[in-house]
Amino acid sequence: MSANAYPYPVAVSRLTKGEQSRESQNLRAIRWLLEQPGGSVVVVTPRADIPSESLTKLVAKTGVAHMRWRGSSMGSLAGHRAIVAWPDRQHLNDLCGVKVDALAVIEWGEPETEEWIEDANPVQLYADRIVEPAEPADATGAVGSLPEGVENVLQYLALTAQEFGTDMEWHEEQKLKADMMHRPERWAGVTVKQVRERCRALGLSPIDVDTIGGYLQRRKDGGRFRVDRSYRGFQFN
Repeated sequence: MSANAYPYPVAVSRLTKGEQSRESQNLRAIRWLLEQPGGSVVVVTPRADIPSESLTKLVAKTGVAHMRWRGSSMGSLAGHRAIVAWPDRQHLNDLCGVKVDALAVIEWGEPETEEWIEDANPVQLYADRIVEPAEPADATGAVGSLPEGVENVLQYLALTAQEFGTDMEWHEEQKLKADMMHRPERWAGVTVKQVRERCRALGLSPIDVDTIGGYLQRRKDGGRFRVDRSYRGFQFN
């Protein structure tokens, strides 16, 4: 079953309460990935050394490649089945848009993956159970408690991102920051969680969900933005 945000199978192997070793966690990711159809396997780790017996054995097999974060492009994973071990949030975001055949993430800590799991909606692999992806949110459904002004802005950002076939353009980010500065009352009635959930439902990428949610959190914390002079006075209707 594919995840909501990715057009291919995605899973995350999580350390289960009571597990004394991470090797079983690593093995769950390996077994799941090898069950998926697709191209050759690539294992991605933070450094050249691999502190895992099971991953080391996998990399030693014919046809299995090994990459480390530094000096590597996530785009090179396209057309392969990938195991990504112990990534931080930025490396998870770098995977967005890469057309791999299947992806297995080995989680190191929940703070790094919690929001990515909400965005990517992967299969979750535990020692005692498998949690299947949640049903995809319906972008055409009810707006719920989002004010009309916020809903219109988010729909506009989602439509422009779809039009360009990529993440938000630089100038759209400038418009959003300017609007949050000039129209604080528009954004005062929504939480960061509500906005993130709506962005996911509208099909915005995990990178854009992080960007929009981060901007709103910054404003709610009292922060301000430096906006390019071309958009300094901009406000959405």
